[in-house]
Amino acid sequence: MSATALLLATRSNGKIREISPIFAAAGITLVSLDELGIDESDDEADLEPHSTFEENALSKARYFYEVSGGIPTLADDSGLEVDALGGSPGVRSKRWAGRHDLRGVELDHANNRALIAALHGVAVATARYVCVAVYIAVGQAITARGETAGTIIPEPRGSGGFGYDPYFLSSELGKTFGESTIEEKERVSHRGRAFRDLLARIRSGR
Repeated sequence: MSATALLLATRSNGKIREISPIFAAAGITLVSLDELGIDESDDEADLEPHSTFEENALSKARYFYEVSGGIPTLADDSGLEVDALGGSPGVRSKRWAGRHDLRGVELDHANNRALIAALHGVAVATARYVCVAVYIAVGQAITARGETAGTIIPEPRGSGGFGYDPYFLSSELGKTFGESTIEEKERVSHRGRAFRDLLARIRSGR
């Protein structure tokens, strides 16, 4: 593996597609868990037990740093905060529907149904996506945070993105993340902002 390669600790293909170009533009290759042959373990279900994105992201990064044998590791925790729901689903965004039996697109659909049901009767559901990105290496633990604002709409628009994207109407783009190209979304998204900031911090060593 190249000396400039970093491990991107996620099982989400959507995250891999969004994050990899940011680092590729800087000449840094990201390798996935699958590429390293790190099979999914039951332990991974317990990696995000905390009440903040920061704690969960650090937990995940430290775990995969150890499992990989000390490869410098990137990880994140991200989610949707809806004002009318008191900031929920927040760190529970991936598990909002309570469907531990589902994965991938099926889980996305279940979470979206639960979100729209919870917002029944809410006229304007202002929200924000939040991401905390983490880099772990020998003697280093660097974090960066990114946010992007929008509103939740009652009907999905677009088939791009993943998670809550078809329901998230971006204030900056004027369309949902589901309607946006990868490049458009990356420019304004919480994850794009967090990982661009993280890359800058890695380069400066802070």
